[in-house]
Amino acid sequence: MSRAELLRDRRVAPSILAADFGRIGPAVAEVMEAGARVIHVDVMDGHFVPPISIGPNVVDALREQVHDAGGWLDVHLMIQAPERHVSDFARAGADSITVHFEATPHVHYAVNCVHDAGCRAGVAITPSTPPGALESIAPDLDIALCMTVNPGWGGQPFLPETLPKVGALKELVGDDTAVEVDGGIEVDTAGPCADRGANLFVAGSSVFGQPDPAEAYAKLVEAAGAV
Repeated sequence: MSRAELLRDRRVAPSILAADFGRIGPAVAEVMEAGARVIHVDVMDGHFVPPISIGPNVVDALREQVHDAGGWLDVHLMIQAPERHVSDFARAGADSITVHFEATPHVHYAVNCVHDAGCRAGVAITPSTPPGALESIAPDLDIALCMTVNPGWGGQPFLPETLPKVGALKELVGDDTAVEVDGGIEVDTAGPCADRGANLFVAGSSVFGQPDPAEAYAKLVEAAGAV
């Protein structure tokens, strides 16, 4: 299977936002040894969301490790005017780059920038944005990301009112586009999201925040019916 085919399967995507950055390499190695192949990278700028997280240098630091293991770097830009930074993350080794619908007035341009940089393109929506907002861009998407918490902070509880949106997104984008869920994804929420059509499950604190991340990852895979 090619790395590009990873987005077609059900996959749990551990988010390094919740990992110990003092040992980020070993942390990623642990979940990849347990079977993870999609590693999620949350980028925050202190403007679109209040926290500041990481930049392209962290993606670059992980690219060889993840790619040599047959993995995929899934970068989620929670930043204002993401189109200005797409090329930097693509050069650093991102395989897919997701921008926020709410973070730019030029979402079509931003998606084109991602494709032009050689990456798969995604657009995310926050809990307050209706799925229909992506109707005009849907044919150009490789990933449609439904935030199941308000973006910016890890460890938040899943918002039940976002669950119907997952199904609506799936209906909108069809089978050729991955539907990703991000926020509060745990053993008891992964299954319902999968039932609505999600196939990428971002998990931060429910993996890296646990005493045994590999075991926690395996339990999530089972709950989501993932591979």
